[in-house]
Parts: sequence; C-alpha cells; structure tokens
Amino acid sequence: MNAVPASGDRRRHAAPAHLTFFHGPMDCGKSTLALQVDHNQSRQGRHGLRLTQGDRSRAARISSRVGLSREAVEVDGTTDLRLLVRDRWAAGHRVDYVVVDEAQFLSARQVDQLAELVDQSHVDVYAFGLTTDFRAQLFTGTQRLFELADVVQRIQVEVLCWCGAPGLLNARVVDGVMVRQGETVVVADTAPDAAPDEVRYQVLCRRHHVGGQLGPTPTGPGQLTLAGQPLADGQVAVR
Repeated sequence: MNAVPASGDRRRHAAPAHLTFFHGPMDCGKSTLALQVDHNQSRQGRHGLRLTQGDRSRAARISSRVGLSREAVEVDGTTDLRLLVRDRWAAGHRVDYVVVDEAQFLSARQVDQLAELVDQSHVDVYAFGLTTDFRAQLFTGTQRLFELADVVQRIQVEVLCWCGAPGLLNARVVDGVMVRQGETVVVADTAPDAAPDEVRYQVLCRRHHVGGQLGPTPTGPGQLTLAGQPLADGQVAVR
C-alpha cells in the first residue's frame, strides 16, 4: 500500500473561484462597493489586482462619489486580462482576486478572459458595472457578464428619479437636453452643476427616460419648465 503523506505534505485543492457581477444605474454605489470588497479581501490576507477603465477621475484609480479612492491599473480594449495577471505572477506577486470597476466597458473577449482566470487559475473576479447605456441598451461587457457570471447581483442602494420613482436608466444630457445618439462611451459624471455645454448624466425612471423629461427647473418668477417646455396650468412636476 502507498503510504499516506504527512499532513504537512498533503496537497490542497484550490477552493472553487467565482465570477461575480454587481450592476446597477449610475449613483448606486458600484465603485464604493468595489473598494469595500477589495478592503475586505485584503484584510483576510489575500492579494488583489484592481482594474478600471474610464474612471470619473480620469486617472488610473477607482474613485467613488463618497470620497473613497484607490490606485488601479487602467486597461483598454486591447488589454489581455489573463496576461496582466500572469505577468504579476511571473514577477513574483500573488494575485488571489481581481476587482474590475467600470466593467461595462470590457469587450466580450475580455469577459471571456476573466472567466478563464476563474476556471483555470482559481482567481476570484468581482466585476462592477452599469446595466445599460444612455440609449437603455446593454453594454457589451454587461451583456457578456450576464451570460457568463456565476453570480449576478443588482446593487440594492436605491437611486431615485427626480419624480421619486426608482431610477433605472441613465440619460445623457448635453446643453441641458437629453440626447439619444452619439458615441456609446463618453466619460462624464452626474454632477448637476456641470457647465451648460458639458456632458453629464442623470438617472431617470423608465417613464421619464422614454419621455426625455429631466425634471422641473426654474426659468423665471413663478414659472417652471419640464424638459425644456413650460408646465401647463395645473400640471405638477411629480409622478
């Protein structure tokens, strides 16, 4: 009979890794949660790699609207995410997990690469991204993550439309008007005080996204407008 190896020599089987995708509209706290997950993992002695693409800070960082921020590796559509991790290993660095913020910008091929890291290299992947673009259509990366992720979870922090209904869709606003055409990727924030000719985003409920209504704004004494049109007598800017 073969001798049973001593416990110190016994090989361990790596625990199953998972590809987890957290999604939601703008302002729901995706980047904040990404940083929290990274913090929790590192506290357990695990070593991670933070990736981002098109962060609101326009720097190689994961930054949240509540003020949290950490350095990250900026990737683009040509980055092979498998090689990125393997190069770290070759340099003598551990990578037990990967946190990917702005995952909606990934290509389908890059999502496949993340799945390969999970299945073949036992690296946990936590991806965070928008559900839909300003046209209410799935981003390429989001769609592929829906198809491949082991766990898909909508972030539960509620975002409200100006009318008080749950905010579900991201509207792109240029010069104070909601637009429905243009490049899929235009990096901007949801700051309401953006200059008039700057691009910004606003989260709307489905009804007001379809209607292009950005909410009431004052235009003069006693007058409100709704999506650029004066409110009729008796009309109230609520849902």
